[in-house]
Amino acid sequence: MKGPVAVIGAGPFGLSTAAHLRARGIPVRVFGETMVSWREHMPEGMLLKSTPAASSIDAPQPGHTLVDYCDAAGLPRLVADEDIIPVETFIGYGEWFQQELVPGVERVRVVSVDRGGGDGSGGGGQGFALKLDSGELFTARAVVVATGLSGLDHLPAELRGAAVDGPSPTGPVSHSSQHHDLRRFAGQELIVVGAGQSALETAVLAAEAGARVRVVSRGRGAVAFGAPPWEQSRLRPESPFGRAWSLYALSYYPHPYRYLPPQTRHFLVRRILGPLGAWWLRERFEGRVGVREVERIAGAGVVGGRPVLAVRTYGGREEELSADHVIAATGYRVDIAAMDFLGHELRTRLAVSRGTPKLGAGYRSSVPGLYFTGLPAAASYGPVMRFVCGTEFASRRLVRHLVRVHG
Repeated sequence: MKGPVAVIGAGPFGLSTAAHLRARGIPVRVFGETMVSWREHMPEGMLLKSTPAASSIDAPQPGHTLVDYCDAAGLPRLVADEDIIPVETFIGYGEWFQQELVPGVERVRVVSVDRGGGDGSGGGGQGFALKLDSGELFTARAVVVATGLSGLDHLPAELRGAAVDGPSPTGPVSHSSQHHDLRRFAGQELIVVGAGQSALETAVLAAEAGARVRVVSRGRGAVAFGAPPWEQSRLRPESPFGRAWSLYALSYYPHPYRYLPPQTRHFLVRRILGPLGAWWLRERFEGRVGVREVERIAGAGVVGGRPVLAVRTYGGREEELSADHVIAATGYRVDIAAMDFLGHELRTRLAVSRGTPKLGAGYRSSVPGLYFTGLPAAASYGPVMRFVCGTEFASRRLVRHLVRVHG
């Protein structure tokens, strides 16, 4: 008897994939805490940058959009581009989606995934042997990695001198993903490194909680905010992220993205749709948060228990900036090496490009039966995979391929 498909991760991409598998009658086991990254690694009071149109988790049947959840929960309908989604509403939506379409999510951690476990792959190899932190061992016919941002937070090398043991919320330097409640910084001097939405919103929330905040950004004019929906040109096609031909192509036609040269693919993933603050954040930011533009950050250290950044200004001077704490809102970087639940043999067999899995049609990796979706797939399918609306493209194609080869 064939084993189930194992889906590792219970965020939007994992839940969407599992829902489509269940709709096809494929046995599936889903592992992880539902919406854990959103619940524990996003700041309290956060608002989603994406519009309602870009924030629904794709389902195999109608009736499970963000608007449907609002109706079911008795909340105001979030429909227009001007409607802003509180993170608490989105978490509630994900939990409702899971309860409706993916019951039985197992709140355990997958310790290891290795090749083996008998012929469970339906003609695509020898299946996979999984071990859970509960001690259970079982065989899966295929594995879908949908771990989202987990373990991928990025601390640039120039900041590591002040975080020898890694970023820590109680140390001199932390990563923005490590803070759910920014009220702990009330009365303190805080530096936030970065210029994207995460940096700017973290700075605003900390300032509103009573901290004295400076954003340190690398690049002139790096701190910027998008135009509100009513100011965007109507002569350009509409996409979930705004009106632009490039955004339209990347949103609805990601198929050819993986054929671009590697350098181009990785560049576009980093630059398209960011760094840029949401239009609604500008008013809360200006006049409340200071900005220091520097040519580069040369290094960091700790003096007298306080983190100190060594920076080079555009005037060519070397200066030092200190604070009570530094938050690195420096994003995430996919690295197969960080996915230590994948066995050594699997990781060595995976074809990668700059640490990210190289995926073919149907989100398949170079190891038959092993699939990646969500952020780890962005280098192959484009920036849309960084956003919830990417589930509409990814889940259907991944499941279609998996069912055809391993079903």
